[in-house]
Amino acid sequence: MFDQTQPYAIYMEDSLNGDFGKMGFGIMRYSPHPIACVVDSTQAGKTVREACGEPFEVPIVKDIETALRMGAEIFVLGTAPSGGRLPDEWVTVIEKALSNGMSLINGLHDRMEDRFSHLVTKDNQKIWDIRVPGPAVPIARARAAKLSNKRVLMVGTDMAIGKMTAGLELYKWLLDKGVNVGFVATGQIGITITGKGIPLDAIKVDQAAAAVEHAVLEQQEKDVVIIEGQGSLLHPGSTATLPLMRGSCPTHLVLCHKYGKTHLRNPSHIEVPNLDEFIQLNETVANVSGKLSKAKTIGIAVNTFGVKESLAKSDLQRIEALTGIPTTDVIRYGVEVIGKQLL
Repeated sequence: MFDQTQPYAIYMEDSLNGDFGKMGFGIMRYSPHPIACVVDSTQAGKTVREACGEPFEVPIVKDIETALRMGAEIFVLGTAPSGGRLPDEWVTVIEKALSNGMSLINGLHDRMEDRFSHLVTKDNQKIWDIRVPGPAVPIARARAAKLSNKRVLMVGTDMAIGKMTAGLELYKWLLDKGVNVGFVATGQIGITITGKGIPLDAIKVDQAAAAVEHAVLEQQEKDVVIIEGQGSLLHPGSTATLPLMRGSCPTHLVLCHKYGKTHLRNPSHIEVPNLDEFIQLNETVANVSGKLSKAKTIGIAVNTFGVKESLAKSDLQRIEALTGIPTTDVIRYGVEVIGKQLL
């Protein structure tokens, strides 16, 4: 979509320490684009590491004008507000970025092309609305089950728990090992990073499994295909996991979890079951998807960010003893134990 030499300015106003900044952090960790700065007037003058502890030495600036002086050419909406709608207070900031010739990457449900296209005046200036689904494809028919490759789906105990991170870390590890591997991005962050994919939560429910199936079949020449997970079977507000299972017909699953999580973040009254029970639930659901082979959980990726080293290691050991499945924090300790199971 864009020249990878063009620097990003990531808009994360008052969200570096909240629950809605995963778009920005994912881009900082994985995007091939240089990151000129983060725009957040509440933390200006610090680095991202200083502001929130995430391991990025990206400078934080107060406004668009400063970002432009630092060479930013593309303005990325790095915060995912509840419901994916455009907050009124962002409108002036977006208008200023576009009026100054910056391109825009938008991961919200609201389409910016419809609202702000009159501000795009340069030949190389674009608005990329990521959550715009492509043309509908024929209904899913479990065609991926007939493929001879390995298809690895990330599943989780909650939303925003590290499914994309675990998937991309496994993808990178396999690439480094020389494996012929593909990655199917299914959310705005993965699509932004890889430049292609399916915005699963913007696709009509009846067409969602078909979109996943089509994306997996496009990579059928790959020996391994990593499918970015979305949502959770536990979450009453999520419909994403089922079409991912139906469409990809996974041969392997990786469970993603967060240290100390006993209940969903929201709604908080829903309890997370024992992980061995939840693993059985996911495998059972996947295995009644009209497939020809059973999906097996080969690893557990636990997010231990901000937890003391001794407590993190102890928890990983506890989970591995409980489930009998290799367990790691893919950022802290790498993804090799899961990758070896796959190979």
